[in-house]
Amino acid sequence: MSRTLTADNFGPIFDADNHYWETSDSFMRHRDPKFRDRGLRLVEHEGQVRYFMGDNLWPMLPGPGELHDRPVPGSLFEYFAGRESVEVRAPSFNQKPADHPEYYNRDTRLKVMDQQGIEAVWMFPSHGVCIEGPMQTMAADPEASLNILQAFNRWVDDDWGFAYKNRIFATPILSLTDIDLAIAELEWALQRGARIVSMRHGPVFTKDGLRSPADPMFDRFWARLQESGVTLVVHAGHEDGYKEVTTAMARAWGVEYNPLKKWDPTGTDPALAKGKDFSMQFLMMLQKKRLVHDYAAAIIAQGLFERFPRLRVAFVEFGGTWVDPLLHVLQMAHVQNPGMFGKNPVDQFHENCWVAPFVEDNVAQLATHMPSERIIFGSDWPHGEGVAHPRDFFNHLDGSFSDDDVRKIMVENARGLTYA
Repeated sequence: MSRTLTADNFGPIFDADNHYWETSDSFMRHRDPKFRDRGLRLVEHEGQVRYFMGDNLWPMLPGPGELHDRPVPGSLFEYFAGRESVEVRAPSFNQKPADHPEYYNRDTRLKVMDQQGIEAVWMFPSHGVCIEGPMQTMAADPEASLNILQAFNRWVDDDWGFAYKNRIFATPILSLTDIDLAIAELEWALQRGARIVSMRHGPVFTKDGLRSPADPMFDRFWARLQESGVTLVVHAGHEDGYKEVTTAMARAWGVEYNPLKKWDPTGTDPALAKGKDFSMQFLMMLQKKRLVHDYAAAIIAQGLFERFPRLRVAFVEFGGTWVDPLLHVLQMAHVQNPGMFGKNPVDQFHENCWVAPFVEDNVAQLATHMPSERIIFGSDWPHGEGVAHPRDFFNHLDGSFSDDDVRKIMVENARGLTYA
């Protein structure tokens, strides 16, 4: 296939997966004082300010971004591509926060975007996408969880803006735990100029237990989102909605499930028992891609797009390897069970869903399962698992793509989801 466009001669790109690093006041600045000691907390622990969930140290994240060294962008690419071992992770965390104001300041970030040849970005949290599930389970405090998400959204609006200079489109995080509050928060975000909104990729925590986001009890929210024309971006993060599934798998296979357990990959930490326990890694392996696959299957099979056919859902930072098995099981269910779907579920996915492949994915392979109009580019910059420079993604668009396809993937598709 003839192609002339490269990273060197292509114009500005639209990056659908950029990140900031949260500062110490990101979850605290607008917090109701009565929740200061509930939910997510900042605690000095062993000489460092760390995140706690209730009374438990949360090992998932080290702590506020400006107080801990950051990974070099792209330094973990080979690890996440499955070509290097976990030992490479610790040495990559050597960027001093003070040396990189672009991770914390939107005007400095715009200058870097200009240097990188980026027209606009969807801007996501680094820590904020990981907090709701653990707050709902580890801290077991739904009221505090919702207040903290609200407070965080107001910090995002303060420091980044939902449509800053029509170039930085930061996303508010919404929760369906309280349907009235979810609608109110959506209305607030729309009034503040939000072009995208984000939500966890798992079942909804409610007072009556877990529920599918496609449950009709949430239809008032989906109706308003469809009416607004704003895109829902489901972004990867730490997810506790499948704890019961993981617990059942651990029980079935006779291994320990302890997400709070510190793990020593080298077996050299004298504070830990000698030897390696890979129980958690085994469970993570079994769960790989399971949740995003199940989430997409649930919202389609349970009729969300049939009831709201103009909804637009983008899946970011999940990669694209889950799409093929998802479409396979949807098509099988459709053929084997007449009446299960009012419309072919594969068509529903192609019409209502967009996917951002990982930088290490075979993008051409993904394009055999979905049209190029539904593939969006995301660099994950400045995270270690992304690319060192956002335009490096061009290296992963081989001769399978025409110039028109490259334009769609690198700029036009995300542009359409943002401005349409």
